[in-house]
Amino acid sequence: MANEGTQEQFSSEELPIVLVHRLPSFKFPSKPYFKEHLLSHFHLLDPHESPEPYDSFLNRHAHSIRALITIGPNPITAEFLKLLPCLGLIVATSAGVNHIDLPACRSRGIAVTNASSAFADEVADCAVGLLIDVLRRISAADRFVRARIWPVKKEYPLGFKASGTLVFAETFNLLGGKQVGIVGLGSIGSEVAKRLSAFGCSIAYNSRKKKESVPFPFYASVCDLAANSDVLVLCCALTDETYHIINKDVIVALGKHGVIINVGRGSLIDEKELVQCLVRGEIGGAGLDVFEDEPNVPKELFELDNVVLSPHCAAMTPQSFEALFELIVANLKAFFSNKPLLSLVSNE
Repeated sequence: MANEGTQEQFSSEELPIVLVHRLPSFKFPSKPYFKEHLLSHFHLLDPHESPEPYDSFLNRHAHSIRALITIGPNPITAEFLKLLPCLGLIVATSAGVNHIDLPACRSRGIAVTNASSAFADEVADCAVGLLIDVLRRISAADRFVRARIWPVKKEYPLGFKASGTLVFAETFNLLGGKQVGIVGLGSIGSEVAKRLSAFGCSIAYNSRKKKESVPFPFYASVCDLAANSDVLVLCCALTDETYHIINKDVIVALGKHGVIINVGRGSLIDEKELVQCLVRGEIGGAGLDVFEDEPNVPKELFELDNVVLSPHCAAMTPQSFEALFELIVANLKAFFSNKPLLSLVSNE
């Protein structure tokens, strides 16, 4: 192939060396042609493509590896980092970096970049789509028509069932005027805010710290944010601090007409508590793209028309993968040229 031939024209010394860190079952997407394109810029070392034992391969190349691409959820632990004494950069191909030991990277001075800026538009679109679907029950209405119930019942019900009772909410299906609390106002959360502002929603947010350049009200407590919101949209990273950040107290504060949208990570929510609150009608609805034990989803959610489910695909578009490739190459080139990285993960 032409791209393979391109790499053959260069020696390993001429092309910057990049380690590919992945589980054997995870590979570069075939389209667009990530690997072929990367090979024209970098010398990729993939232990799983070598007949040599993994540890031996890594040991032999350890002192020449300054950058690493991690594909999929393969953990990067402090112990693994000890095997790479010259490592200076980890490029994550996901928005979330909870599989990377960030404190260990920080102590070593290893920079970490993620893909949130490449995925921001797609994930924000999905978050808004989930919210509109929950409020207007578009998926439930689609099932109503496909099951041929419409000719029998004539009218689609304006309420939803909770604990066997039909619940009506006068403003439940209106998006305009909603108070929306965004948990995590990074690149994705900011795009969500931009979109929902256009719908006439009022925005407030919770983040690690107040952002002085942001005009929206800031709440240091997620529970206080929930108490002053009709909708919570979760866009933050999963860390030790944000694990189960949405617990029973937050759900109760949001109220029985409140809606939760999660496009972050499943474990941001205490899923068992959310399921119980949804089944008992203690919350208005939920739109979930992520779950605690993927691909397993609590079966109780399948029966609820006020819940919209998506298989962790918010970022999955051809455009986002193209943007991801461009971001990966740009970050690696910046690193090897001693220039600022484009999507540096905060050390805070």
